[in-house]
Amino acid sequence: MPVIKYPRIRDPLFYEWDRKAQKCGLRHTIYAVNGDQYTGEWLDNLKHGKGTQLWKNTGAIYSGDWKFGKRDGYGSYSIPDPVTKEYKRVYTGWWENDRRGGRGVFFYPNGECYEGEWSNGLRSGWGKMQYKDGSVYEGQWLVDQPNGQGVLRLPNGNRYEGGWKDGKKHGPGKYFYLDKGQQLEGIWVADIPKCGVLVDFGRDNAPAPTQYPLPEVIAWKFWCLHSSVLGSALQVAFHSPRDFPHGVCAQSFGQQCPKWPLGTNSSCSLCWSLPIAYI
Repeated sequence: MPVIKYPRIRDPLFYEWDRKAQKCGLRHTIYAVNGDQYTGEWLDNLKHGKGTQLWKNTGAIYSGDWKFGKRDGYGSYSIPDPVTKEYKRVYTGWWENDRRGGRGVFFYPNGECYEGEWSNGLRSGWGKMQYKDGSVYEGQWLVDQPNGQGVLRLPNGNRYEGGWKDGKKHGPGKYFYLDKGQQLEGIWVADIPKCGVLVDFGRDNAPAPTQYPLPEVIAWKFWCLHSSVLGSALQVAFHSPRDFPHGVCAQSFGQQCPKWPLGTNSSCSLCWSLPIAYI
């Protein structure tokens, strides 16, 4: 009885070629179709571990950690100078999901430099920015702009300490005019001071002080126990005692008490004053 033998079924040759081409572990330089090249570690055909990537179109190079085909971990990114062709460092620090994330240092083409925290490729968190004009900002960032509390130091020595929003001074803050020997403390809105108090600050050591010092200002706060209309406290401000030489009694609604400041000997025995500060 004849025996029929069937040929053994074989997988196509490209299956074997693909298996041999799978990249896993440390490999030599691998060249992509577009000319990019990568030297380093692989896992399941993806860049994973330590490696160096060179992009042909831009000439940029990244050397550092990879995770499943993306830059993730600590690494350095550099680009060649168009004139000297030497590599200039652009960013050194931590990466997350192929973007700058964590702490790192970024060098801008115009010479500015940022050192601090990043999130999704943007400056977010606490960081220090050095501008090309010599100004330095150190404080909180959000979505690539100063936001929160921070300090801005200018080249002439003046500085601002306080709140920021969308890259502008916003909220309570202090501006130190060290060149004039003055200090402004107040409220800012969209980079504009809306209200505040300007006083002398280090005027004796200022390089260009104002011609005359600012006058001293005092405020007196009056308390009247029997005021039923104005409330339990009435505050009256004077630039000097000459503006209103006598006190104000809340009960008398503007009638003058005989002495300044009001005390236990005034005509209103329930009315007295507490000195606070000249305003």
